[in-house]
Amino acid sequence: MRNYLKFATALVVFIALFSFNKKNNHIATSYTNKKEMVTDTLTWSLLGKIDYLKKADKVYGEIMFPVINPKLKSLQGKEVTISGFIIPIDNKNYAVSKNVFAACFFCGKSGPETLMGIQFKGDLPKLKTDQFVTLKGKFRYNDSDVEDWIYHIENAVITSGN
Repeated sequence: MRNYLKFATALVVFIALFSFNKKNNHIATSYTNKKEMVTDTLTWSLLGKIDYLKKADKVYGEIMFPVINPKLKSLQGKEVTISGFIIPIDNKNYAVSKNVFAACFFCGKSGPETLMGIQFKGDLPKLKTDQFVTLKGKFRYNDSDVEDWIYHIENAVITSGN
């Protein structure tokens, strides 16, 4: 009787492990396939490769202006895809961020290169703070206007996360 209980327990454990293992493989495969379908052409790592140069400004005096790297300069006006978290700026403006709101550069955890201003194509969608989205649109950088974002995505369309 004792051997029968050991055998039955081992069989139940074996079946449970096999069932659990197959389920995890299915989830991992599904996630991998999904990840391959959505590939960003613009990465936060690339956007973070930025230098600053101290120059005079008429209003603010001497300040740091961004020096855009050549790879990003080559993307000016081209269609790009980027994923990030939605940060509301006011009632009509949003930005997409590398980080969630609590860790964006407003709170001192990052720099201004971790945000992109968004100009949506068509009507303004209803979005929530920290909603993770993938956007497709035209890339534009700004290296001269201190009152504006360094990076922009214009004519943006949400391709996932809505």
